[in-house]
Amino acid sequence: MNTALATVTATTPLLRRDRETPLLRHCSLSKPSSFRLNRLRFRSGVQKTLLRISASSQSASAAVNVAADASIPSEMKAWVYSEYGGVDVLKLESNIAVPVVNDDQVLIKVVAAALNPVDAKRRQGKFKATDSPLPTVPGYDVAGVVVKVGNSVKDFKEGDEVYANVSEKALEGPKQSGSLAEYTAVEEKLLALKPKNIDFSQAAGLPLAIETADEGLVRTEFSAGKSILVLNGAGGVGSLAIQLAKHVYGASMVAATASTGKLELVRSLGADLAIDYTKENIEDLTEKFDVVFDAIGMCDKAVKVIKEGGKVVALTGAVTPPGFRFVVTSNGDVLKKLNPYIESGKVKPVVDPKGPFPFSRVADAFSYLETNHATGKVVVYPIP
Repeated sequence: MNTALATVTATTPLLRRDRETPLLRHCSLSKPSSFRLNRLRFRSGVQKTLLRISASSQSASAAVNVAADASIPSEMKAWVYSEYGGVDVLKLESNIAVPVVNDDQVLIKVVAAALNPVDAKRRQGKFKATDSPLPTVPGYDVAGVVVKVGNSVKDFKEGDEVYANVSEKALEGPKQSGSLAEYTAVEEKLLALKPKNIDFSQAAGLPLAIETADEGLVRTEFSAGKSILVLNGAGGVGSLAIQLAKHVYGASMVAATASTGKLELVRSLGADLAIDYTKENIEDLTEKFDVVFDAIGMCDKAVKVIKEGGKVVALTGAVTPPGFRFVVTSNGDVLKKLNPYIESGKVKPVVDPKGPFPFSRVADAFSYLETNHATGKVVVYPIP
């Protein structure tokens, strides 16, 4: 079987300064920086225009009404980093340009966003070779309200409540201007209507994680009647992999690992067997599985508990054959496919109880995420 189903091969696109407008008006690392992201032209000739950044508090109900306001500001608040590093490189800026909307995009007034491990790894510079150029407004997950639509957009209109993973490729040139801002521009093909039965903070925690869980199951050819072991079942991806395997794909048996205090959570999500990883070694299990979904980085052990011909998908850490890794592709059609399961209550978002974190505390939210002890997703809400 394949030992790797996805590899990153893109190189960082070359940028050249527009003759009429400089790339940055001002950027200082020694004091609060105030800079503007202007027109950036990629080698392909496609012009990308980024955000300017701003933050304040706003309720979900207020966000719903924002589309009625025809005036979209030219500047906004956003979290930005201009160099790779720890949480300390994150700065809250208040004069970032609101993105120009391309024909295939909508402009979203962000109500809530969520953090993912890939956000932290990207900020740390682990994907420099394929990252978009600095400075970066981080954030993949978004939930909010459409306030403007591009000329070729057909399925969405102003006032729609939507959610998305804003970057089609997580590592290959992800958006310079992500979701940790008041506004973000997102391609129509990446969007779905927000499920009606959940709020913006819950919706924000779903896109990247649920797309990753679903794509992993698809790539392992998981289907009804098969068994699965999910490692890190209480995490953002793991908690959704349990639910999708059980309630969408029809697993015959779902096992999941978690710490002692989170065993009841994974059982409530659909795990038939909850394994306390602080007390039990998965290599000692008598049960063998058709699929192991490794969301923690234990591929070397995971491959020892699969049936003959079984498959292991590893999201992090070293990959041991026949295990494989992939990088998720954002796809609004996946969200649309899964919306009925969310709206029926079969699949539930899991938001870490320490959150949501207010927009002013994004740095604290990252610090907590990077302890690797979060339950479900770390959410930022409200976003001004």
